[in-house]
Amino acid sequence: MQPTITVVGLGSGDADQLTLGVWRRLQKTERRFVRTEKHPMMKIFGDNDLTYTSFDSLYEQLDSFPDVYAAITEALIGQAKSLPAASELIYAVPGHPMVAERTVQLLRERCPQEGIELVILGGESFLDQAFTRLGFDPIEGFVLLDAAELKPSQLRPELHTLIGQVYDEFTASDVKLSLMEQLPDDYPVIVGHALGIAGEEQILTIPLYELDRTPGFGNLSLVYVPRSTDDKLRNRSFERLHEIVGILRSHEGCPWDREQTHTSIRKNFIEETYEAIEALDADDPDGMREEFGDVILQVMLHSQMEEEVGSFSVYDVIESLNEKLLFRHPHVFGDQVANDSGEALQNWEQMKAEEKRRKGINPGELSQLDGIPPDLPGLMKAYKLQKKAAKVGFDWDDIQPVLGKIEEELGELREAIAAGNPEEQADELGDLLFAVVNASRFIHADPEEALARTNRKFKKRFSYIEEQLRISGRTFDQTDLIEMDRYWEEAKLLP
Repeated sequence: MQPTITVVGLGSGDADQLTLGVWRRLQKTERRFVRTEKHPMMKIFGDNDLTYTSFDSLYEQLDSFPDVYAAITEALIGQAKSLPAASELIYAVPGHPMVAERTVQLLRERCPQEGIELVILGGESFLDQAFTRLGFDPIEGFVLLDAAELKPSQLRPELHTLIGQVYDEFTASDVKLSLMEQLPDDYPVIVGHALGIAGEEQILTIPLYELDRTPGFGNLSLVYVPRSTDDKLRNRSFERLHEIVGILRSHEGCPWDREQTHTSIRKNFIEETYEAIEALDADDPDGMREEFGDVILQVMLHSQMEEEVGSFSVYDVIESLNEKLLFRHPHVFGDQVANDSGEALQNWEQMKAEEKRRKGINPGELSQLDGIPPDLPGLMKAYKLQKKAAKVGFDWDDIQPVLGKIEEELGELREAIAAGNPEEQADELGDLLFAVVNASRFIHADPEEALARTNRKFKKRFSYIEEQLRISGRTFDQTDLIEMDRYWEEAKLLP
C-alpha cells in the first residue's frame, strides 16, 4: 500500500473553528508537519503536547515564496517516501487547504507521480469569516484575488472583491496602485486583520490612498472592496464600452446610431484617424486621449454591426489581434532571437508569410505589390509600392540617378505644360511626384510626414502674414504680393 500525506486545515484562527475530524486526526498521528507556526491555532498544539515540525526556516533561507513552496513540497514527499507502507504523515496549513494554499496544489501535482496517496481534509477558511464579519453574500458576485499577483485587468467594480495575502505595507502599496487603476483615490476600502479571532480582529474602513499607510498588516490581513452599482466606476472597462455601443445600436437606443451602416460611416473612420494623427503631430496628450477614443469608437460601431448579424464580435477582433501579435513576435513570445529592430522586422515578415501558408495561400504566387490598401493616400501608397519593389532588387543603387529622374520628369512636365494638354500634364505631374517619393525613400524620410511638416510650416508663415495685416488694420484686398512676400520672409526668420 502507498504511504499517505494527509493535509488538514487549521481554520482561520479560532480553536472553535477546528473540525472534530481534523482534531482527532492530529491527535492520532505522530508525524505532524505545519507550514508555519506563526498562526493563532498553533497554541492548541502546545496546550495539548502535540509535537510538530515547522517549515518556517525555509522562509528565511530562500529568496521567494515560490521557492519556499517548492521546497516544502519536496520535503514532504521525501518524508512520505521514507515511511513504511500504509503509513501516514499530517501536513497542517492555515485556513482551508484548497484556499490560497500553493503547497497543496503542488502536492496534488506531484503525489500521483511519486506513488503517494494524498488526502485533503477541510477546515474553515478565512473566506468563511470574511463573509460573516464583512457581511456580504458571495452569490451577488464575488472574486478572490492574490495580492502578490494582482493585476488591474482582474478588477471588476460590480463584484465583491477580496484580496488575500496582504502580508505587509509593501504588498499593500502594490494593491493600492492596482486598485487606483479602476477606482478613485479616495474610494472607501475595508482592511480586515485576524477576522473572527477574539481580541485580535480589526476591521477598518479607509480611503484607498491611505491603504499602505495603515499599520497592522500581517499573515492574517486582507483587503475588501464592496461591490458597487455605480456605472461610473465601470467606465474604465472595455466591457462597459461594449455594453454602451450595444445599447446605442439597440431599438431602445439612439435612432441615428441604429440607422448607420458600414458604408454610411466609412468616411468617419478616415476623418477620425486623421484627427488622431493631428493630435499626435501636435504632441497634444489631451487631444490624443480624445481622438484615440473616437478611433476606437469606429472600431466598436463596425464590430457591433457584425455582431448583430452573427459574423463576429469585437472580442473576436481582439482575439485575432492578440493571436497575431503573439505569432508575429517569436523573438518575444517564442524561442527565436532578435538582436535589433532589423531582425525583429525580418521575424515579423517571415511569420506573415507563414500565416498566408497556413491559410492555403502560397506567398510565391502573390505579386510582390499585393497587400497595399487601395485607398491609401497617394504619397503613402507610392512609398509602399517602391519599398516592396526595392525588396526584390528593383531599385537604384544610390540617390544620384533618383535626383536625375526628378530633373527628367520636371522637364517632361514643362513640355506638357507648353503643349497645353491637361491630361498629359496630369500624367507628368504624377510621374514627378512619384520620383520625388523615391528620393524621400533614399533619405529615409516618409513623404507624408515630410509634406505634413511643410504644410504646418506654410500655415504658420501664412498666419504671420494675416497677423501683420490685422495689426495694420488692412485686409488682403488692401495689400499686394510684394508686401506679402516681405512678411513671408520675416516669418521664415521666426523660431
